[in-house]
Amino acid sequence: MPAPSSPRASTQRGCDAPVTSPGPVRPPELPVTFRPVVTRLVLMTVGVVTFLVLTLVAVLLPAKGAVSWSFGDRVAVSASGLLACGVLTLLSRPKAVADRDGVTVINLTTRRCLAWPEILRVTLRRGDPWVTLDLADGTTLAVMAIQPGLARSRAVADARTLRALVEIYGSAPPDADT
Repeated sequence: MPAPSSPRASTQRGCDAPVTSPGPVRPPELPVTFRPVVTRLVLMTVGVVTFLVLTLVAVLLPAKGAVSWSFGDRVAVSASGLLACGVLTLLSRPKAVADRDGVTVINLTTRRCLAWPEILRVTLRRGDPWVTLDLADGTTLAVMAIQPGLARSRAVADARTLRALVEIYGSAPPDADT
């Protein structure tokens, strides 16, 4: 077994491996979009299924009998499904787009555009629900688009990519020609 300090040993530990990569990460071509694909797929699927099931229930509710459901009641049941679908769609909104100018972070209800020099550090610690950015003004910003919940290896790779982009573009002055 290799010594614990070797890069090979840290990659063998699986989930215990540090988020920092043993070697340099080659950044992708810009622009690049980070989005929790699996989470988004699950949320959108559950939202549509909820709406369809509640609409089906609204259609099948009895109009006459011991308990009768009026047209307004049926619409309310279907509208509840539509509301649930809307909330789940809102939860699937987060994304981050990195381009030559900086990073645009879109969370549930907010959108913030950051220039590369504003971002000091990209952090994803074990147990964190998503990546955070340490900013030059002393605050932090959650990047809900990179979340390890359902796809940890992808989140770690995305965090490393974003970190590499910050290291490359954050310290270099922007080109005047482009």
